[in-house]
Amino acid sequence: MRSIKINSLFFLLFLGMGLACKEVKTSENTATEKTGLPYFNTADFTPDWDTKEHKIPDFSFLNQNGNTITNATYAGKNYVANFFFTICPGICPKLTTNMGLLQEAYKNDPDLMLLSHSVMPWNDSVPVLKNYAVEKGVDDSKWNLVTGPKEAIYDIARNGYFADEDFTKTQDPETFIHTENFILVDKEGYIRGVYNGTLELDLERLKRHIEILKVEE
Repeated sequence: MRSIKINSLFFLLFLGMGLACKEVKTSENTATEKTGLPYFNTADFTPDWDTKEHKIPDFSFLNQNGNTITNATYAGKNYVANFFFTICPGICPKLTTNMGLLQEAYKNDPDLMLLSHSVMPWNDSVPVLKNYAVEKGVDDSKWNLVTGPKEAIYDIARNGYFADEDFTKTQDPETFIHTENFILVDKEGYIRGVYNGTLELDLERLKRHIEILKVEE
């Protein structure tokens, strides 16, 4: 009799866990259907589903081919932006590898593009970026590596993409920018997600969010 009671107890416990999991999954799906991706209007990346306030400001840089790249280049495109430099010995190789994985995953999707800004423009000239692009297998039609005046790149990193956490703490404009963030920007220029570009798990989350953006449109 004691054995039957114990078995019944375990059965009820597992049944309750199963129902709870089902409830959570249903709730998540409903939330996604109702809300989609949030907007990020401030440097603390507080999600906002109601207000579309902050857009990536106007920019003009040169890419690896010496072509001028502006907001118009990305108008009507979802894109992933990041910051790197070619002689970086730390996280940049991983960031570039993962941007390459996104390039491969979306090679047949004309609505998804990539944009990598050099935070060491005094070293990363157009020829240097070109050599780097060839070495890393960059598809010029999908992925721009850009350089330009340091002030302009650092300004858009901090005030456009909110990509410099140290600056938000120190407010020191001379601080070197080094961030692992991948930033997802939609076709209207709004920030819709931020991800750790060194992590495979976050890369998969980014891909899921790109698909959500497509449905949202």
